[in-house]
Amino acid sequence: MKFMILVKADKNSEAGRMPDEKLLTEMGEYNEELTKAGIMLAAEGLHPTSKGARVKFSGGKHTVTNGPFPESKDLIAGFWIWKVKSKDEAIEWVKRAPFGDGAEIEIRQVHEAEDFGEAFTPELKEQEERVAVQMAANANR
Repeated sequence: MKFMILVKADKNSEAGRMPDEKLLTEMGEYNEELTKAGIMLAAEGLHPTSKGARVKFSGGKHTVTNGPFPESKDLIAGFWIWKVKSKDEAIEWVKRAPFGDGAEIEIRQVHEAEDFGEAFTPELKEQEERVAVQMAANANR
């Protein structure tokens, strides 16, 4: 099972304040532990929403809104993608993360091909495999 672990934004991440050396060291050690355990597939931190944009689709039109965005409690500052045996295992790993008081982490299962049933035709599966190969090539550029 794959899970996306979402690190919620706070006033510091939205202000563009970078973590100090102590937290970077602790997070590096945690990420190394996740990698050695064979569960981490990806991890990234995100710039504040002041550097982002939202695109809204409505009636065949697109509306672009540049950041920053209100309601920092609903914003994401970073993420991991993990492959674990269960949601409970993901929860146990999150509990070990080096976050302080007030931090909030959301855990969401990632859809996999079998979740889509018959709608995921052999042609769509082949297309997904081609895209996966290209994504891997893109990552190595």
